Amino acid sequence: MTMPKRDTYTPDSLLTVAVQVFNERGYDGTSMEHLSKAAGISKSSIYHHVRGKEELLRRAIARALDHLFAILDEPEAVNGRAVDRLEHVTRRTAEVLMAELPYVTLLLRVHGNTDTERWALARRREFDQQVAALLKQAAAEGDLRADVDVRLATRLLFGMINSIVEWYRPERGTLAAREEVAEAVAKMAFAGLRV
Repeated sequence: MTMPKRDTYTPDSLLTVAVQVFNERGYDGTSMEHLSKAAGISKSSIYHHVRGKEELLRRAIARALDHLFAILDEPEAVNGRAVDRLEHVTRRTAEVLMAELPYVTLLLRVHGNTDTERWALARRREFDQQVAALLKQAAAEGDLRADVDVRLATRLLFGMINSIVEWYRPERGTLAAREEVAEAVAKMAFAGLRV
């Protein structure tokens, strides 16, 4: 008697496939059938690991958010002058975006159509507000140009960083290339922001 083939998927490997499909088809355009075909397993095997596609979305977005929020706890983001902390956060945000590209891409594409997406948007706003507070503090310390609105500077800064998802391809870049991109982002941003 032959044993049935055992499901070799783990929650992490299933998440990797789900993120790829969500990014290709859009979350709303992805069905459990799409996920099962992409994973090469039955829908019931997927349900063995998760309650549904929204749980996969939440896990993926949480991974991206956890990495981003961890930056704010790094010693270089907590200690020193606000402008130096801000520059560190900017550089590291670009690095995390490239290291976690599929997950951050998915995070940036949520629209607020589900509870999970609304939660993600609220968490993104919280991250942005913490960075804006650093910008405001750096301006108050006299290290940033006073003629640039803090909210506008925050949006422009994240617009530049977030645009990386549109053109960066990890298969073409090495760790050194990621560091080079992150350094270029920081240099360009702070050449225009610093006094």
